[in-house]
Amino acid sequence: MKNTSVKAMVSIAMLSSISYVLMLLNFPLPPFPKFLMVDFSDVPALIAALIFGPAAGILVELIKNMLDYFMTGSETGVPVGHAANFAAGVLFILPTYYIYMKLKTTKGMTFALVVGSISMAILMSILNYYVFLPAYTMFLNMPAMSGPEARAYIVSGILPFNIAKGILMSIVFMLMFTRLKTWIERQHSLKNA
Repeated sequence: MKNTSVKAMVSIAMLSSISYVLMLLNFPLPPFPKFLMVDFSDVPALIAALIFGPAAGILVELIKNMLDYFMTGSETGVPVGHAANFAAGVLFILPTYYIYMKLKTTKGMTFALVVGSISMAILMSILNYYVFLPAYTMFLNMPAMSGPEARAYIVSGILPFNIAKGILMSIVFMLMFTRLKTWIERQHSLKNA
Protein backbone atom coordinates (compact mmCIF):
# COMPACT_ATOMS: atom_id res chain seq x y z
CA MET A 1 0.00 0.00 0.00
CA LYS A 2 2.81 2.41 0.95
CA ASN A 3 4.69 1.62 -2.29
CA THR A 4 1.55 2.35 -4.31
CA SER A 5 1.07 5.80 -2.75
CA VAL A 6 4.77 6.65 -3.24
CA LYS A 7 4.53 5.52 -6.88
CA ALA A 8 1.39 7.63 -7.31
CA MET A 9 3.04 10.73 -5.79
CA VAL A 10 6.16 10.32 -7.95
CA SER A 11 4.04 9.72 -11.07
CA ILE A 12 1.84 12.75 -10.38
CA ALA A 13 4.94 14.91 -9.81
CA MET A 14 6.48 13.64 -13.06
CA LEU A 15 3.27 14.16 -15.06
CA SER A 16 2.91 17.65 -13.54
CA SER A 17 6.44 18.51 -14.68
CA ILE A 18 5.74 17.23 -18.20
CA SER A 19 2.48 19.17 -18.20
CA TYR A 20 4.31 22.36 -17.15
CA VAL A 21 6.88 21.97 -19.96
CA LEU A 22 4.07 21.38 -22.48
CA MET A 23 2.36 24.51 -21.17
CA LEU A 24 5.48 26.51 -22.08
CA LEU A 25 5.29 25.18 -25.65
CA ASN A 26 2.11 27.10 -26.40
CA PHE A 27 1.19 28.69 -29.71
CA PRO A 28 -1.59 30.91 -31.06
CA LEU A 29 -4.16 29.82 -33.66
CA PRO A 30 -4.22 32.45 -36.44
CA PRO A 31 -7.91 33.41 -36.54
CA PHE A 32 -8.16 33.93 -32.76
CA PRO A 33 -6.84 36.68 -30.46
CA LYS A 34 -3.11 36.28 -29.76
CA PHE A 35 -3.55 35.85 -25.99
CA LEU A 36 -5.59 32.65 -26.55
CA MET A 37 -2.85 30.04 -26.77
CA VAL A 38 -3.07 26.32 -27.46
CA ASP A 39 -0.91 23.89 -25.53
CA PHE A 40 -1.11 20.17 -24.88
CA SER A 41 -0.53 20.33 -21.12
CA ASP A 42 -3.90 18.71 -20.37
CA VAL A 43 -2.74 15.41 -21.93
CA PRO A 44 -0.54 14.39 -18.94
CA ALA A 45 -3.36 15.42 -16.58
CA LEU A 46 -5.75 13.13 -18.46
CA ILE A 47 -3.23 10.28 -18.27
CA ALA A 48 -2.92 10.88 -14.50
CA ALA A 49 -6.71 10.78 -14.16
CA LEU A 50 -7.00 7.55 -16.16
CA ILE A 51 -4.35 5.82 -14.05
CA PHE A 52 -4.86 7.25 -10.55
CA GLY A 53 -8.35 8.72 -10.66
CA PRO A 54 -9.87 12.17 -11.21
CA ALA A 55 -8.22 13.75 -8.15
CA ALA A 56 -4.79 13.00 -9.65
CA GLY A 57 -5.76 14.72 -12.90
CA ILE A 58 -6.98 17.77 -10.99
CA LEU A 59 -3.75 17.77 -8.96
CA VAL A 60 -1.63 17.73 -12.13
CA GLU A 61 -3.65 20.68 -13.46
CA LEU A 62 -3.17 22.56 -10.18
CA ILE A 63 0.58 21.89 -9.89
CA LYS A 64 1.15 22.79 -13.56
CA ASN A 65 -0.58 26.15 -13.16
CA MET A 66 1.12 26.91 -9.85
CA LEU A 67 4.54 26.13 -11.38
CA ASP A 68 3.79 28.34 -14.36
CA TYR A 69 2.54 31.20 -12.19
CA PHE A 70 5.58 31.13 -9.92
CA MET A 71 8.08 30.65 -12.77
CA THR A 72 6.68 33.03 -15.39
CA GLY A 73 4.36 35.25 -13.36
CA SER A 74 1.41 37.09 -14.76
CA GLU A 75 1.02 40.45 -16.45
CA THR A 76 -1.63 41.43 -13.90
CA GLY A 77 0.08 39.99 -10.82
CA VAL A 78 -3.15 38.07 -10.27
CA PRO A 79 -3.42 34.53 -11.66
CA VAL A 80 -6.65 35.04 -13.63
CA GLY A 81 -5.22 33.35 -16.73
CA HIS A 82 -3.89 30.48 -14.66
CA ALA A 83 -7.25 30.07 -12.95
CA ALA A 84 -8.91 29.98 -16.39
CA ASN A 85 -6.37 27.42 -17.62
CA PHE A 86 -6.97 25.28 -14.52
CA ALA A 87 -10.75 25.46 -14.98
CA ALA A 88 -10.50 24.59 -18.68
CA GLY A 89 -8.26 21.61 -17.95
CA VAL A 90 -10.54 20.26 -15.24
CA LEU A 91 -13.63 20.77 -17.41
CA PHE A 92 -11.90 18.79 -20.17
CA ILE A 93 -10.49 15.87 -18.18
CA LEU A 94 -13.38 15.14 -15.79
CA PRO A 95 -16.11 14.43 -18.39
CA THR A 96 -13.56 12.53 -20.49
CA TYR A 97 -12.52 10.41 -17.50
CA TYR A 98 -16.03 9.57 -16.30
CA ILE A 99 -17.37 8.68 -19.74
CA TYR A 100 -14.34 6.55 -20.59
CA MET A 101 -14.62 4.68 -17.27
CA LYS A 102 -18.18 3.70 -18.26
CA LEU A 103 -17.32 2.62 -21.84
CA LYS A 104 -13.63 1.48 -21.69
CA THR A 105 -13.12 1.12 -25.43
CA THR A 106 -11.17 3.11 -28.01
CA LYS A 107 -14.46 4.30 -29.52
CA GLY A 108 -15.59 5.13 -25.99
CA MET A 109 -12.48 7.28 -25.52
CA THR A 110 -13.19 9.09 -28.80
CA PHE A 111 -16.74 9.80 -27.62
CA ALA A 112 -15.44 10.85 -24.18
CA LEU A 113 -12.97 13.30 -25.73
CA VAL A 114 -15.71 14.84 -27.90
CA VAL A 115 -17.93 15.31 -24.84
CA GLY A 116 -14.98 16.66 -22.83
CA SER A 117 -14.16 19.17 -25.58
CA ILE A 118 -17.77 20.34 -25.94
CA SER A 119 -18.34 20.62 -22.19
CA MET A 120 -15.06 22.54 -21.77
CA ALA A 121 -15.99 24.95 -24.58
CA ILE A 122 -19.51 25.62 -23.30
CA LEU A 123 -18.69 25.84 -19.59
CA MET A 124 -15.62 28.00 -20.22
CA SER A 125 -17.80 30.38 -22.23
CA ILE A 126 -20.11 30.72 -19.24
CA LEU A 127 -17.19 31.11 -16.80
CA ASN A 128 -15.56 33.69 -19.07
CA TYR A 129 -18.76 35.70 -19.23
CA TYR A 130 -19.41 35.72 -15.48
CA VAL A 131 -15.94 35.36 -13.92
CA PHE A 132 -12.79 35.58 -16.03
CA LEU A 133 -13.54 38.51 -18.38
CA PRO A 134 -14.81 40.71 -15.51
CA ALA A 135 -11.72 39.75 -13.48
CA TYR A 136 -9.37 40.61 -16.37
CA THR A 137 -10.98 44.00 -16.94
CA MET A 138 -10.96 44.74 -13.21
CA PHE A 139 -7.30 43.82 -12.66
CA LEU A 140 -6.11 45.53 -15.85
CA ASN A 141 -8.09 48.68 -14.98
CA MET A 142 -9.95 48.51 -18.27
CA PRO A 143 -13.57 49.51 -18.75
CA ALA A 144 -15.89 46.57 -18.19
CA MET A 145 -17.42 45.01 -21.28
CA SER A 146 -21.13 45.46 -21.72
CA GLY A 147 -23.31 42.34 -21.82
CA PRO A 148 -23.78 42.28 -25.61
CA GLU A 149 -20.11 43.15 -26.20
CA ALA A 150 -18.93 40.34 -23.89
CA ARG A 151 -21.37 37.85 -25.45
CA ALA A 152 -20.18 38.72 -28.96
CA TYR A 153 -16.54 38.38 -27.88
CA ILE A 154 -17.20 34.97 -26.32
CA VAL A 155 -19.29 33.65 -29.22
CA SER A 156 -16.88 34.86 -31.91
CA GLY A 157 -13.59 34.18 -30.10
CA ILE A 158 -13.52 32.16 -26.91
CA LEU A 159 -16.12 29.49 -27.75
CA PRO A 160 -14.69 28.55 -31.18
CA PHE A 161 -11.14 28.72 -29.77
CA ASN A 162 -11.97 26.24 -27.00
CA ILE A 163 -13.67 23.92 -29.50
CA ALA A 164 -10.56 24.06 -31.74
CA LYS A 165 -8.29 23.51 -28.72
CA GLY A 166 -10.39 20.53 -27.62
CA ILE A 167 -10.22 19.01 -31.10
CA LEU A 168 -6.43 19.43 -31.28
CA MET A 169 -5.94 17.97 -27.78
CA SER A 170 -8.25 15.08 -28.63
CA ILE A 171 -6.33 14.25 -31.81
CA VAL A 172 -2.98 14.33 -30.01
CA PHE A 173 -4.34 12.28 -27.11
CA MET A 174 -5.92 9.66 -29.39
CA LEU A 175 -2.64 9.25 -31.30
CA MET A 176 -0.98 8.47 -27.96
CA PHE A 177 -3.88 6.52 -26.50
CA THR A 178 -4.01 3.95 -29.31
CA ARG A 179 -0.42 3.01 -28.38
CA LEU A 180 -0.69 3.46 -24.60
CA LYS A 181 -4.16 2.01 -23.91
CA THR A 182 -2.89 -1.36 -22.66
CA TRP A 183 -0.20 0.26 -20.50
CA ILE A 184 -2.66 2.79 -18.99
CA GLU A 185 -5.15 0.02 -18.18
CA ARG A 186 -2.40 -2.12 -16.62
CA GLN A 187 -1.20 0.82 -14.48
CA HIS A 188 -4.79 1.55 -13.45
CA SER A 189 -5.38 -2.07 -12.43
CA LEU A 190 -2.05 -2.19 -10.50
CA LYS A 191 -3.11 0.95 -8.64
CA ASN A 192 -6.39 -0.69 -7.67
CA ALA A 193 -4.85 -4.07 -6.78
